[in-house]
Amino acid sequence: MTVTAYVSASSKGTQMRALARLALATLVVAAPLTAVVAARAADDPVPVTVLTSDFEDDTVQGWTGRSAESLAVSATVAHGGTHSLAVTGRTAAWNGPSLSVLGTFEKGTAYTISAWVRLAEGADNARLSVERRTDGTATYETVVGDTAVDAGRWVQLTGHYTLAADVDFLAVYVETAATTGGVYLDDVTASYVPALPIQAGIPSVKDVVTEFPVGAAITGAEITTVHGDLLAKHFSSVTPGNALKWDATEPAENSFTYAQADPLIAFAEAHAMAVRGHTLVWHNQTPAWVFQDANGATMTATAENKALLLARLENHIRNVAAHYGDTIGTWDVANEVIDESQSDGLRRSSWYTITGLDYLRTAFRVAREVAPHATLCINDYNTNVATKRDALFNLVVKLKGEGVPIDCVGHQMHVNVNWPSIADTEAMLRKFEGIGVEQQITEMDVSIYTGSGESFPAPPADRLLAQAYVYRDMFALFRRYRADLTSVTLWGLADDNTWLDTYPVARKDAPLLFDTRLQAKSAYWGVVDPSKIGPSASPSVSPSVPASVSPSVSASAGGCAVTYRVTGSWTGGFQGEVKIANSGTAVISGWKLGWQFTGGQTIAQLWNGSVTQSGGAVTVTNAAWNSAIPAGGATSIGFLGSWTGGNPAPAAFTVNGTTCTVL
Repeated sequence: MTVTAYVSASSKGTQMRALARLALATLVVAAPLTAVVAARAADDPVPVTVLTSDFEDDTVQGWTGRSAESLAVSATVAHGGTHSLAVTGRTAAWNGPSLSVLGTFEKGTAYTISAWVRLAEGADNARLSVERRTDGTATYETVVGDTAVDAGRWVQLTGHYTLAADVDFLAVYVETAATTGGVYLDDVTASYVPALPIQAGIPSVKDVVTEFPVGAAITGAEITTVHGDLLAKHFSSVTPGNALKWDATEPAENSFTYAQADPLIAFAEAHAMAVRGHTLVWHNQTPAWVFQDANGATMTATAENKALLLARLENHIRNVAAHYGDTIGTWDVANEVIDESQSDGLRRSSWYTITGLDYLRTAFRVAREVAPHATLCINDYNTNVATKRDALFNLVVKLKGEGVPIDCVGHQMHVNVNWPSIADTEAMLRKFEGIGVEQQITEMDVSIYTGSGESFPAPPADRLLAQAYVYRDMFALFRRYRADLTSVTLWGLADDNTWLDTYPVARKDAPLLFDTRLQAKSAYWGVVDPSKIGPSASPSVSPSVPASVSPSVSASAGGCAVTYRVTGSWTGGFQGEVKIANSGTAVISGWKLGWQFTGGQTIAQLWNGSVTQSGGAVTVTNAAWNSAIPAGGATSIGFLGSWTGGNPAPAAFTVNGTTCTVL
């Protein structure tokens, strides 16, 4: 799902209304007109609105409470007009306004849902979600995740939702993360853009690229209607993007469910498509109970906890892999186990800190026993970076030398229009030749962005052209290595559903072969017939950034500002985000961000940089791809951490030794 959050300091403004009409746009910044693809053409379909709640008729318009809270129309504040919906008497954070959309939302249709939210007092995070029930079983799906709201402004929550299953209950609702004060709701809408038929007359990717299977990662919504048509026409392999992860298949101990994955596997079987299983062991999307001891406490590195954790891992793999048997021909057994910032190159996940390498030995051994005919992969990202590549290589050689049945190395290949080079990618493939493993490209997409500070209201023409040439050159390279590569998978079907819309920051990306209307892009022609890409252009991207960059411009040359926020929290743990903004006129080329924790917080995992921590002192160094922060630009890092006693925000931050403004 794509997430958008707009903030309005006043009530209703024409500018915000205009931005809201930019379907799928997330963060909007100014861009040269010559660099932006023309806006919606006159003959493009107009969104169809199926739901509007503005409360101007002085009724609650069908909204109800999720518990015993009270709902009433209020004239105290309003986002638009003179009325809003006031929700009072909440006794739990999950209490809030809910509206049935059963009979309004149709299966397989992608809806854009928007709601303006404001608190009666204080501050908190708000979420927009959908509850669906089938045969009495409830499922809760987040449309817009935790977004900061308070009593002084209206905040717009906008996200996208596609119903993928038959239901007997369906409702949209708003809740907060922690507080139980009053909530105001106004100007709720839901709309969809009528689907176009797929282009039946263009070549199928799978018929042109015959050297190896070409697949796509999918969700349940993408086997319905025209998405399913597009998938079946162009791809010969599927990867369930989330449906086979631990949180989806074993949410509670020894309670297995395959409701999300089974329809995807059935679709693949019906269309003679191969299936890649993703993933059996990972440090993310694993329920908290997995790492809790028999008393419910967080595990520490003891022999007893190690035995319990490995037993849970074995039980999980035996159940999930056995459920599908030979239907799944390839498994990403282990995912993202490398951290090149560590001296030994190994990620300090809970798996590793409690079991050492035994969790990998166990996972591959059990997977081989349960799925003897499957190809077993170890999968990671940024393997085109030498330090990451070498650490993975050393681990694979070590484990294979012990007899661990690793059949395959998976290269995720989340890249952009300017990084990495073909030479670095070829070095990645060459590195693993001759050690007795297959290689697969497992999660490829090509972002149109080259830094976290960029955002476009529409994909610039030159970025789409540059993207087409990246796809052309990468697939040409993959074909040259067809003796080693046994599969290439794109991490998504089309631009209407990509994880990059919310990572590393919220903005609309366009990283795949087909656009948001499921129509072929220049990127598609880069794979299928590069002669149809069009003339070359001078892309608005800079030369590749070297993998190691030393700071050459201090933050004092332009000034810096830092925003720190907790994006999620639970007992003893939390997720955080830090945004670094360059507020001056000179580029910051290479950066080190520092701060001091005072509440006993410890960072367990960090992305978009490398981290060191000594006591409360934290230092984060840029990654290769975000080392340069242009004037007026910004970049963000995210992390998972633990805390004891309290979780206060750091009071001060430095970039390259210079104190930054804290926003």
